[in-house]
Amino acid sequence: MTIEPILRVNNLITTFQNGNGGLHVLDGISFDVYPNQFVCILGPSGSGKSTLLRVLAGLLEPSSGQVELQVAQRNGDKPFVGMVFQNANLMPWRTVLENITLPLEMQGVPHDVACDEADDLVELVGLEGFGDVLPRDLSGGMAQRVAIARALVHDPDVLLLDEPFGALDAITRERMGEELLRIWQVHNKTVIMVTHSISEALFLADRVLVLSDRPASICLDLNVPFGRPRQEDIRYTPGFGTLARELRHAIE
Repeated sequence: MTIEPILRVNNLITTFQNGNGGLHVLDGISFDVYPNQFVCILGPSGSGKSTLLRVLAGLLEPSSGQVELQVAQRNGDKPFVGMVFQNANLMPWRTVLENITLPLEMQGVPHDVACDEADDLVELVGLEGFGDVLPRDLSGGMAQRVAIARALVHDPDVLLLDEPFGALDAITRERMGEELLRIWQVHNKTVIMVTHSISEALFLADRVLVLSDRPASICLDLNVPFGRPRQEDIRYTPGFGTLARELRHAIE
């Protein structure tokens, strides 16, 4: 049986209008993403990675081209995508549990149902016992766990992550990568993640897309051959190093 893509991106062009004729950011981006696939996007700083993610999320209208999300019959207003930004952007006056339930509250989900869903996700992201804690008392990694749980609580078809661990120290970032893989395997979501880390992309992804300098096109579409589950030691193998060099060469 042929598996159909869950997401099709066709000849995506984005230009921001300004007084100098416009800033051309994305130039004919096309790719397909398949159900449950984990895709990372790499590229030089300023190449348009975050712009691409915002177009996929529907937060930014492209100048031309199409983004098509292929989904089964939907229930009510359940959103197509969930998104996590580099900053957790939690409501400081709401507890961990209340931050997670916020999307469901906005959809009119009954309070007890929303709390049950949030309780399950608090456990999934490893924050048992922190449901009543305010964001000011959380570490950066813990806050990002809350943001991921909040993005998952309405069961989106695709999870978009815009450099979610960029503000964390190296050790915490690696641990969060492992946690993200565990959560992804439990929820079987399709994930598209922007990162500046070649090592992180290879460790997490089934596939890595590399954008060129702006105006960005896809200069490399790399399938990652490593099996799952993956252990941290894979970062130090010759095969990992070979692929890292290939990605670095494409970015440079």
